[in-house]
Amino acid sequence: MHDDRLLAEARLKRVLEERIRPAVYPESAPLQVTIWNAPGEPVPVAEGLAAVGSPISVGDAWGAPWGTSWFTVSGTVPAEWAGRTVEALLDLGFDPNRAGFQCEGLVYRPDGTPVKGLNPRNQWVRIGAPVAGGEQVLLHVEAASNPMILGYQPFRPTALGDRDTAGDEPLYRLERMELAVFDDTVWQLVQDLEVLGELMAELPVEGGRRWDILRAVDRALDVLDLQDVNATAAAAREQLAGVLAAPAEPSAHRISAVGHAHIDSAWLWPLRETVRKVARTTANMTALLADEPDFVYAMSQAQQYAWLKEHRPEVYAQVKKAVTEGRFVPAGGMWVESDTNMPGSEAMARQFVHGKRFFLEEFGVDNEEAWLPDTFGFAGGLPQIIKAAGAKWLLTQKISWSQINKFPHHTFLWEGIDGTRIFTHFPPVDTYNCAMLGREVAHAARNFKDKGRARHSLAPTGWGDGGGGTTREMIAKAARMRDLEGSAVVQWERPADFFARAQAEYVHPPVWVGELYLELHRATLTSQAKTKQGNRRSEHLLYEAELWSATAAVRTGLPYPHRELDRLWKTVLLHQFHDILPGSSIAWVHREAEATYAAVAADLTAIIDRAQRALAGDPAAGGEVVFNAAPHARAGVPGRAGRRTPAGAGGCAVTAAPGGGWLLDNGLVRVRVDARGLVVSVHDVDNDREAVPAGAAANLLQIHPDFPNKWDAWDVDQFYRNTVVDLTGLDEMAVVADGPDAVAVRVVRSFGQSTATQTLTLAAGEKRLAVDTEVDWREREKFLKVAFPLDIHTDRYAAETQYGHIFRPTHTNTSWEAAKFEACNHRFVHLAEPGWGVAVVTGSTYGHDVTRAVRADGGTTTTVRLSLLRAPRFPDPHTDQGVHRFSYALAPGADIGDAVREGYRINLPERRVPGSGDVDALVELDNDAVVATAIKLADDMSGDVVVRVYESQGGRARTRLTTSFDVRSVSVCDLLERPIDGAGTDAVQLISGVVHLRLRPFEMVTLRLRGSDGR
Repeated sequence: MHDDRLLAEARLKRVLEERIRPAVYPESAPLQVTIWNAPGEPVPVAEGLAAVGSPISVGDAWGAPWGTSWFTVSGTVPAEWAGRTVEALLDLGFDPNRAGFQCEGLVYRPDGTPVKGLNPRNQWVRIGAPVAGGEQVLLHVEAASNPMILGYQPFRPTALGDRDTAGDEPLYRLERMELAVFDDTVWQLVQDLEVLGELMAELPVEGGRRWDILRAVDRALDVLDLQDVNATAAAAREQLAGVLAAPAEPSAHRISAVGHAHIDSAWLWPLRETVRKVARTTANMTALLADEPDFVYAMSQAQQYAWLKEHRPEVYAQVKKAVTEGRFVPAGGMWVESDTNMPGSEAMARQFVHGKRFFLEEFGVDNEEAWLPDTFGFAGGLPQIIKAAGAKWLLTQKISWSQINKFPHHTFLWEGIDGTRIFTHFPPVDTYNCAMLGREVAHAARNFKDKGRARHSLAPTGWGDGGGGTTREMIAKAARMRDLEGSAVVQWERPADFFARAQAEYVHPPVWVGELYLELHRATLTSQAKTKQGNRRSEHLLYEAELWSATAAVRTGLPYPHRELDRLWKTVLLHQFHDILPGSSIAWVHREAEATYAAVAADLTAIIDRAQRALAGDPAAGGEVVFNAAPHARAGVPGRAGRRTPAGAGGCAVTAAPGGGWLLDNGLVRVRVDARGLVVSVHDVDNDREAVPAGAAANLLQIHPDFPNKWDAWDVDQFYRNTVVDLTGLDEMAVVADGPDAVAVRVVRSFGQSTATQTLTLAAGEKRLAVDTEVDWREREKFLKVAFPLDIHTDRYAAETQYGHIFRPTHTNTSWEAAKFEACNHRFVHLAEPGWGVAVVTGSTYGHDVTRAVRADGGTTTTVRLSLLRAPRFPDPHTDQGVHRFSYALAPGADIGDAVREGYRINLPERRVPGSGDVDALVELDNDAVVATAIKLADDMSGDVVVRVYESQGGRARTRLTTSFDVRSVSVCDLLERPIDGAGTDAVQLISGVVHLRLRPFEMVTLRLRGSDGR
């Protein structure tokens, strides 16, 4: 019997491949083809349609890397085909296994109407069903010759990732340009046999259902004439009707299929190509919706809809019509499917603000789900942000990629750092590119971890990453599995309907507390340092631009730059996409990102300068105003205010140290730099406490080999730690500042082909050692870190995340803790014993690690290392080569509040503007634990002032919020600045013009303040 099964399966495989599939198109006729190659970048559609091409034949080469070619195909439907279904088969030279990662096309009619996209799994264009015979066929194809960067030998360095280095040799050859008769009966037979064959392979050998299917397939193949498949296909289908009609078991797992094409907004292609990928895919999906009444398609990322609206209005019109009909679903409510580890508090909030607002304004859709299938882990502050945006569900899939620990749930409540819980689902199908294969559907049912309590899961269905979407074959398979014995039950469903059903059936799901850490792709916290620095700088410039513009608008009447800020926010949010900010895209993407961030910085600096000039008074008066955008007072300047130049604190000194090196002292901290240029002592004067263990050295640069097993730009594998070189060689050390307000020592080192120049500074009145590091980085496949060994005994540390901080263990008791050997922080990492702590603050880095060791004297050394630079060679072979600048600081004696304050200070430096007067803060808070992340004018241009605050230290907090304008009313709002019914009656009160607030640990609140003059 076992041999019978193997023989039958082998028979089915061969007959399908060699006889039945070729018979889907039994007759064909060639099309005439011309080609016109667009010079340089893609041209407008009208220009491509009007271009005069040259003849090209099947077999001819075409397509330089990143080029655009316009094909015109023409022909006549043979008269003898009258009454039959005819399709054009347009194969540009596709590799059938690499959908979305190679050449693609978008088909247009002569009048410019888009028809559908072309890709390896979607090469057909319907001409008529039926045709009359004699029809003239004329189609245009805008074809993109994108190189296949991720091919069959992945992770090999390639010059193809940038137009400037890719060359101009053609990459593809035309394979098929024909009109063909489409035999629907044979096509349906293919779907029958594929579904049954795939199901049979998943069923137990000893079960009767498997043998029922096998015998039915045998009978179907017996009646099929292999020399005349088309004439006998219907008879073969009759033999399968019985096993296809057998209903599913009542207890079968239920799968909600959602049409989907996860399209990376940039990755192995530049942003401009994503615009066209979205157009191709959505043209396909709107055409498929018209043909398939049960089909539902969901697309996230408001940015991609905005691209369609701007660049492909003819496709956007089709999308908008399908959205109105309720079957093309805008999902997720975010501007892009962003990384969620590295974006700061306000940026993460604005992803939802701009995404949801676009969907509301364009479609009247108010999303209740966050849709992030491919994001590389989730920060603990995200649940609160999702809820504050008016959403309540989250979908992701990527956590199934974790290398070490299998996540224990597929449906659960995710609790964030403030206690907010979000109903969350991980599709057990373990892919966001489900193709409705039998093994995928069976895996989803077997894999579902919540059996016995729940029975519904979701399957995002369609070719993705590079786009393509759902195919008619996937829809046909789903139809057969709608009620099929032995299979999970599959039905098309909107994401919101799935979530409502899943939540209703699973009343008491398990709870997961804290971050959702992905045990993979940890190096994305470090790769492409300039992209990360551009993001961090842009976030803080946006905060400043809003703060000072709002202050100037209220105090001086300067017009608030609503439209400029909207544009700049959207640009920054786009670049937080989960393959841009993480540094995992091709060179072209990061080259453009660096230029974009420079332009954003210039525009935002101009906005800030304009507002501060309006606030500072007479520039000819001979004075200077120091602006402090940070939330806390600094050097005599209150937070979010400006003061005429305050007096310096003084008191700094630098002296030669015995045995070589230097002693730096500002009365608060004493630092010793030894003869090697290493920091061997950081002494907290007030607490008489040493931060650096005896015999250890801080600010120690260390370099590791870095060649992960896979995913070069994405991954760092734990074995990298097995080999380390301490960079202690000294080229030069000198005092470069010796004044009462600051002292500094410069240290220069060479290593490999690289050089590091570090300036260590103690400033008057500041309880921190600041380090500015410049690295001319010329290494390959190396990992550069900077280590701070600390004399602290603690089993956990705090790392800043959105709207608070998360605690992580310093030990590796379990595999879950050991897996977190590289983790994310925003502006600080804080370690403490009761009564004393240390903060390491950073101006641009995100990746770090914390380890602990017991010394010979019985004490514990806990070492914090910031991750500075990597040098992977795929997908960008020159990742991070060049000059980089980093700022970070060590603050001894810091409690968690000090860590918050120092983190903001290093990222929001003072600004000095010629002027004559003080500038009072627009908004003041009398509790340093409560921090404002946004002070701005309302987006609706009403003139209302919007203030977003959060409790930053992890405890209960009360504060009074006062303003420099009269407040008539205050309302608690969601992130979109819409009042929340019944919110804030107890925790937020307006008493005599002062707002009184009570906040829970890490609670974030958005307030809308209306002034007596309507502002």
